[in-house]
Amino acid sequence: MRVASELEVRRLSETFAALCAIPSPSRGEGAVAAYVRSELEQIGVAVVEDDAAEVIGGQSGNLLARIGERGGRSVLFCAHLDTVPHEGAIVPVFVNGGWESEGETILGADNKAAVAVFLELARRAKIEGAPVDLELCFTVAEEPGLLGANALDVSEFRSQLGYVYDHATPIGEIIAGSPTHIRWRADIRGRAAHAGISPEDGRSAITTAARAIATLPDGRLDDLTTANVARIRGGVAGTNVVPEHCQVDGEVRSLEDGRAEIITERVTEAFQDAANEPDCQCDLDLTIERSFIGYRLGEDEPAVAAALAALEASGYEPKLVLSGGGSDANAFRAKGFPCVNLANGTQNPHQSSERVAGADLEAMLNVTFALIDELGEN
Repeated sequence: MRVASELEVRRLSETFAALCAIPSPSRGEGAVAAYVRSELEQIGVAVVEDDAAEVIGGQSGNLLARIGERGGRSVLFCAHLDTVPHEGAIVPVFVNGGWESEGETILGADNKAAVAVFLELARRAKIEGAPVDLELCFTVAEEPGLLGANALDVSEFRSQLGYVYDHATPIGEIIAGSPTHIRWRADIRGRAAHAGISPEDGRSAITTAARAIATLPDGRLDDLTTANVARIRGGVAGTNVVPEHCQVDGEVRSLEDGRAEIITERVTEAFQDAANEPDCQCDLDLTIERSFIGYRLGEDEPAVAAALAALEASGYEPKLVLSGGGSDANAFRAKGFPCVNLANGTQNPHQSSERVAGADLEAMLNVTFALIDELGEN
């Protein structure tokens, strides 16, 4: 394995900073998608965009690029282009050996650290070739629930396996388990009335919501399962109206098969019971959406075995871990495409303290070079 040169490391940092400075909230990835496309096309790599923009109502579809035409072994690398929403411009600065946001915004290392690594991989592979064919996939709207990956047709992939770099933990961790994730929304409709003159004529949607929430499982339920009531909104500006409408959003996650569904049934029962209370009967519309399906992997999975060898060759002690988060790997695996999520050394995603060390950016590029060498030999 030939590690990254000084030029590659410098260009990697420059690319990363340029990517972070481009606003790309979910469904608003048009500018960053144009940048990625331009960078690839400048080195002679064709880029295809799918119709995900129409499906999810965004500015850009998923991008797919291919390098190499051996027709034999091929590997896919995937990163997402979007970030969580933020206020103000992102100004990336290099401080104490790492990239941070100058202001109070996120940095965008989630997931632009991986995007930058894959663009630098493309430059080397296009100039020098690679021991395997490469596919580079850049998805959109990952943050709201893997929307771009769910809309992507994986039958278009030529690769036999793939890697996502989207876990903000130390390099060396291989995500061997990811949860099933279920979102729920309760729309409660009561009846408005004057709170001071005729409250007995009203049916409070907020009271119904409160009764349900008080009985819901919440927080960490066990080592593998979590639940969260995320948002409640309803009522009117004044205090003199019995609130007619209330909406509550929440989620359930579990790494145990079937456990998320069981907890979601408890959520359903809690809202149904509260809505049927004789003193405050309300109409209930409960929406349940499974965002992604969980998985468990072992060391014998080919993509895992290659990652173990590549990380060891790069000087890391690899470790298989379970995660409470999801990634595009969940969506791809649910569609039958074998894909593994690798930690990329970023820190504090979705926060103003988000950071990635320059050494970790370089390290992930070297891990990627080692990975394709490993796949080319075995």
